[in-house]
This record gives sequence, C-alpha cells and structure tokens, in this order.
Amino acid sequence: MKLVLLERVENLGVMGEVVSVRPGFARNFLLPQGKALRANEGNMARFEAEKEALIARNAERAAVAATAGEVIDGETFVMVRSAGESGQLYGSVSSRDIAEIVSESGTSVGRSQIDLHAPIKKLGLHDIRIRLHADVAVTVTINVARSLDEAERQASGEDVIAAQADEDRAIAEAQAADLFEASEEGEELAERRAEGADDSEAPEDDEV
Repeated sequence: MKLVLLERVENLGVMGEVVSVRPGFARNFLLPQGKALRANEGNMARFEAEKEALIARNAERAAVAATAGEVIDGETFVMVRSAGESGQLYGSVSSRDIAEIVSESGTSVGRSQIDLHAPIKKLGLHDIRIRLHADVAVTVTINVARSLDEAERQASGEDVIAAQADEDRAIAEAQAADLFEASEEGEELAERRAEGADDSEAPEDDEV
C-alpha cells in the first residue's frame, strides 16, 4: 500500500515522502495514528495545502516530547518479579509493564513507544529505548529484581546471581566439611569402641 507520510517515521521515511508499506501496518498503525494518508491524488493535494501547518505541528510535538523526555531520560525504574536461582523470571516483563511503570512517574508513555524487541525474562539491569516522538528518543533502565534490597545491590553494580551462586557454593562446602568432620569423629569413636571390646574379651592370666 502506498502512503504519503505526514511526519518522519523511523526506519521508513520523512514527512512528504511516498512509501510502500504492508496493508496491516498501514491500517493498524500509520493511518489511525495520523502519521500518513493514502497516496492518492486528493490526499497529495491536501498534503501540499497543509504542509506548513504539518511542519509547525510536528515541531511543537517534538518540543513537548523533548521536555517530557528530560524528566525520564537516564532514570531507573525498579520492577520486583519472582525468579529462580539462575535469574530466569517466572514470567516476563513486557512493553506494557514498562509503559505503565514509566507513566507512573508523570510522563505518559504508550506501549507502542517502548522499543522492546522481546520481553525481558531475566533479572538484572536492562536499558530500554523509548521513542517519545519521531525525532525524540530517551533511554531508561529497568531494574528487574526479586526484592527491593536486591534491586539496590544490582544498582550498585553487584551481580546478585553470581553472588547467590558463591553463597550457595560456600554453604555446600561448609556442609561437606561438617559431614567429613562428623564422619572422621564417627570412625574414631568406632575404633575406640572396637579397641575397648577387644580388651574386654582378652583372656585373663592364670594365677600362680
């Protein structure tokens, strides 16, 4: 489907450019979002007549987006999720989840503005790009952790998964050492009992 763009669309084209896109992309995103018109004779004439107004509107929207972006750019948002020992989440963090938590800060963000190629499925710090406008993008950090304390440790640079593995290893080694010590003590006790039994069973010397 051929469309004329009413604003710059990332990885597609600039304002006034006629582009060919898939019908679904046009009907589900570009046309309802007011980012393009069907590239027919009437709409091309309409674009030329409204071009100056479109340029002014786009500049105004970009300025608003830039102002909003200053509030969240570089910010970190904590999301507490359940996860296994390997750091794999029991579930995932989606673009909708990110849009909701960022919007709670006062800067309204839609899920379509979150540049997330696949849901987040592991604990850790994840840098996420948010497209507030065709000409304005910011980056936020999503700190996915099992608790607020763990989130603080991750924010300070600690690898909580590696730290947990080290702690588990130390516990296992301590338990193994305890078992070994108990085993040695058991062997010594068994030896002493065996020696005592041998002494008690030894025949007494005949009296002269």
